Amino acid sequence: MIKLLLIGLSLFGQAARPGENDTLRLSLPQVVELAKNNSIAAKQAVTIKETKYWEWKTFKSNYQPQLALSGILPGYTKTYVQVQQPNGSILFQPVHNDNSSLTLDFSQSIAATGGTIYGTTQLQRFDDFDRNNVLYNGIPYGIGYTQPILQFNSLKWDKKIEPLKYNESKQAYIESQEKIAVNVTDYYFDLLLAQANVNMAESNLANTRRISAIAETKFELGKITKNEILQLQLEVLNAQKALGSANRDVEIATLNLVSYAGLDASNKIILEMPAASKNIDVSTDLVLKEALENRSDAIAFVRKLAEAKRDVAKARGENGLKATLRANLGFSNAATRIMDVYRSPKSQQSVEIQLSIPVLDWGRSKSRTKTAQANEQFISYSVQQDQQIFKQQIITEVTLYNMMKEQIKLTAEAERIAVEKYKIASERYVLGNLSITDLSIAFQENDRAKRDYVTSMRDFWTAFYQLRYLSLYDFEKNQKISY
Repeated sequence: MIKLLLIGLSLFGQAARPGENDTLRLSLPQVVELAKNNSIAAKQAVTIKETKYWEWKTFKSNYQPQLALSGILPGYTKTYVQVQQPNGSILFQPVHNDNSSLTLDFSQSIAATGGTIYGTTQLQRFDDFDRNNVLYNGIPYGIGYTQPILQFNSLKWDKKIEPLKYNESKQAYIESQEKIAVNVTDYYFDLLLAQANVNMAESNLANTRRISAIAETKFELGKITKNEILQLQLEVLNAQKALGSANRDVEIATLNLVSYAGLDASNKIILEMPAASKNIDVSTDLVLKEALENRSDAIAFVRKLAEAKRDVAKARGENGLKATLRANLGFSNAATRIMDVYRSPKSQQSVEIQLSIPVLDWGRSKSRTKTAQANEQFISYSVQQDQQIFKQQIITEVTLYNMMKEQIKLTAEAERIAVEKYKIASERYVLGNLSITDLSIAFQENDRAKRDYVTSMRDFWTAFYQLRYLSLYDFEKNQKISY
């Protein structure tokens, strides 16, 4: 009897494993932060952010003054060219010259009208080596204006749409960071559950072996049957199999977490169980308000409608009369000396209107306009549907989050009861007033309660980070998320 009591007292004892220098203990917030900094997904998000930034800079440059220098230096030629004579015959005459030029052009687009104002200055030098003379030709200065008439103004529409696209890309970057948090949370709890299964399997194997030793003693005393001994031997084998499967699952889950989060694969990773719950009340109205202000989807709704209107305007602008007004004013001159080009230059002016009017297009223009209008209507309906789905998704996630807060409390209490029940069942079995079947049931309920608790924690934290992702709002700090 003393031997039985000693074994019973040691039933729940666990040998402490020595720590290892290369063991990395991590909490969920730490893993989330590491993933946001080191994961491939984070690096891809940064690259996309930079790409969108330079696209925005390119757009902005379209509305800034442009200055360009062009020229031909040198324009040397030495050859023979055919020259038709007055009598119709052809003679090949030698040509030996240099015709060099430099041009400085200035231009400025005007978004309100779609026109362009420009200026130019040009100098040309011609050296005739056969006749040993030099000529200069130049435009000291000239200005002009080009104005499309009754045509689509892309500059005006780009000024409305491109800022939306850039703001959308900035919010999309924040979303990508929060999406990383959602994804890595799944990997975190995959490994956490696998490690919990290993701990349970090791404990169960140790306890089953101890109980089996007790049963052997009881069998020798004639207090239990051979069937119970066989049942316990089977339980030991099952516990060994469960431990092997749990260790395999840990290796797979560790690989997945390390690969996604960009962690050091040489370290052994032990994860901490997150806090039971965050005492944060989340209202549907707050999440909806922040989502409509912060999410890239909300900006995309406005952008898509603006792009549809732009396409209608473009279809209308490309139909019917097309005209372009061009006006130039400036001075030009030619001389044998460079400075004489700029003395008393002669004025030059030109005004022209180019126009094109379709006479017969068999309804093509009307069809393009009607197609653009139909597409605008379709996009309007699609945006309305997307907005409804967007709002419903947020309402659902808020409901799930609040449900998970309650679920954690229930599963925590269920785990406490299951642990207590298993402890009592083990003690009763040692004392000989409980069957092996009832002990096995208590054992299974204890394991199931522990797994249910980890699963409920997983559901809660996934819902928490999902709400951050959907709203781009930090509910702990009560402020918008920014990076």
